[in-house]
Amino acid sequence: QVQLVESGGGSVQAGGSLRLSCAISEYTSSAPCMGWFRQAPGKEREGVATIDGTEITTYADSVRGRFTISKDGAKNTLYLQMNNLKSEDTAMYYCAADFAGGDSLTSRNYKLWGQGTQVTVSA
Repeated sequence: QVQLVESGGGSVQAGGSLRLSCAISEYTSSAPCMGWFRQAPGKEREGVATIDGTEITTYADSVRGRFTISKDGAKNTLYLQMNNLKSEDTAMYYCAADFAGGDSLTSRNYKLWGQGTQVTVSA
């Protein structure tokens, strides 16, 4: 059973940076797609960034130019570098894998999830 474990969340002031990590117990470099999602209180889970087996990346409009998704096969880890953070980025961030096809930024298209890591950005 593949497991995903996120880390790197925390509290930061607006304009600051954080790097999230997702350790993957059984990493597959050819995995069709893996991604980061987030969910704020009272809101639906939304796609933030995804990366496919050929390392093509996709970003939500709200984070494009500020966030960067990457993966390191040697370390079995998925990353999300977040720069110029805004208060609206405050949410629980989740790593997702086992992509079933379709829109890569849609949460229902992933079968495997981590437990999440909290990101809080103060104005």
